[in-house]
Amino acid sequence: MSIQLPALFESRMQRWLGDEYEAFIDSYERPRHVGIRVNTLKVALEDFKAASPFELKSIPWCETGFYIDEQNRPGKHPYYHTGLYYIQEPSAMEPAEALNPQPGDRVLDLCAAPGGKSTQIAAKLQGQGVLVTNDISAERTKALAKNIEMSGVRNAVVLNETPERIAEKFPAYFDKILIDAPCSGEGMFRKDPDAVRQWEKHSVDVCTVMQRDILETVSSMLAPGGRIVYSTCTFSPEENEAMIALFLARHPEFVVGESPHSPLFAPGRPDWVADLTQSGGWLSPLLAQEAQSGEPDFARHEALSQTARASRIWPHRAEGEGHFVCILEHTGEKAAQAGAAGSASAPIIGAGEELPAPELGRRASGGSKGRSRQEARGAAARREDKSARQARGQRKDAYIREEASEDQVRSACLAFFADQVTAPIFGTLLISGDYAYACPVEPERLRGLKVRRSGFQLGMVKAGGRFVPSNALAAALSPSESSRYVSLDSSLPEAVSYLKGETLTFGEERIVRGDQIEPKGYVLVAIDGYSAGWGKWAAGVLKNEYPVGWRWNG
Repeated sequence: MSIQLPALFESRMQRWLGDEYEAFIDSYERPRHVGIRVNTLKVALEDFKAASPFELKSIPWCETGFYIDEQNRPGKHPYYHTGLYYIQEPSAMEPAEALNPQPGDRVLDLCAAPGGKSTQIAAKLQGQGVLVTNDISAERTKALAKNIEMSGVRNAVVLNETPERIAEKFPAYFDKILIDAPCSGEGMFRKDPDAVRQWEKHSVDVCTVMQRDILETVSSMLAPGGRIVYSTCTFSPEENEAMIALFLARHPEFVVGESPHSPLFAPGRPDWVADLTQSGGWLSPLLAQEAQSGEPDFARHEALSQTARASRIWPHRAEGEGHFVCILEHTGEKAAQAGAAGSASAPIIGAGEELPAPELGRRASGGSKGRSRQEARGAAARREDKSARQARGQRKDAYIREEASEDQVRSACLAFFADQVTAPIFGTLLISGDYAYACPVEPERLRGLKVRRSGFQLGMVKAGGRFVPSNALAAALSPSESSRYVSLDSSLPEAVSYLKGETLTFGEERIVRGDQIEPKGYVLVAIDGYSAGWGKWAAGVLKNEYPVGWRWNG
């Protein structure tokens, strides 16, 4: 065997799997499976199938998921950079499928980085409702925010918080909660050899303490009648069935829901927990204490028997790595939700005044520029006293500059949208420093939390009151929602040149725009008709605005 498995792990699996053990061990000799998941926020599934540069094989448990040949290098195609798909391990697609979020739901993805499951949830929400996505690691939230933005998500908040702090701000708020819990990672041994080396550091005993605390805290954030999906990428029954049984014993208002998914999945194994409890085997001190105090017959408790309805994904049964997925249903009656800030009925707000949704970026028919209240405010901002602008510029050096006022950011943002964007943006226009966001939740809920993104980042104001649109905005728009756009051909070198950050040269005839709109200015750059980023065109030259951290490195 090319992978050296820990002896203790092998002995446990041999005891429990019995006749299946040899097939399980043989799976480590087979190559890992590579999957992509189509992002239906940006492309219809059938359209992607027709245009796919890869041969696709359907993943049985995820309609938008496909196996591909790893040699295709899916991260090195322009479609990856336009957010048309996310590269994701096939088994990891099941938790979000089991969560089954619906448009309009309020959803929390608690342990979300790097963002695969969050982007999957966002695609199911289709821009309606709220997604709060969080990771406790500040470093990992960088990748999380990037993947949310590249996927064109407009209704997400990105946090860097503990479950306890989020619970203080969002009591009984969410309809659906996903816990992709920190675990010992046994199911990833084939995919990631480093997981084997880290196994003893991230021991079962350590992980069960974290998992118990997370489940206990998360229950207070779920609205009555809601759903929690608890998942791990480990085989350990201490972290799976035992953890669920302990939670159910404390919370009789929850039951384990039936998993309607692939027949390739195996059921949960409550008998493994019974074996650990009865034999005095490798059961963590935490679970042993729980089993002996108040639940002397823990191994046969009804809560444990429910865990047979959970799903286990085995690498010798399904084409994917090891996973455990359990649906927890709250038995209370679901209440009607009051309109959330991110709902379709709540258009963006500027200067304390609610604006009708079409006005943000609306155009008169025939391509002429309609005059709106946003434009008037923007014009007033541009008429700011010239001497004041010059004085502000003199105070700026290479490292320090005066932060723009909230009114300046708001005015510049609304002026840009009036000139450039034809799509309505929903939420609350939230100004944070020099940045403008469309926040999908009540902003007061975010006060005091560590926030990586306060919502859909629209852009920022730089020195002189100049508004710079974010690449998150570009990625979320379709070409028809921008007053100027150009589409590059993915089969030609200029598409990769743009993604590498290079300047492009072409005439104004390539810029698609209305009759009354000048070619000079910000241009939405698309590849094969799918948005990628911004450029600024003038006199035949497109200055590249694609962000450094997103650029092609091949």
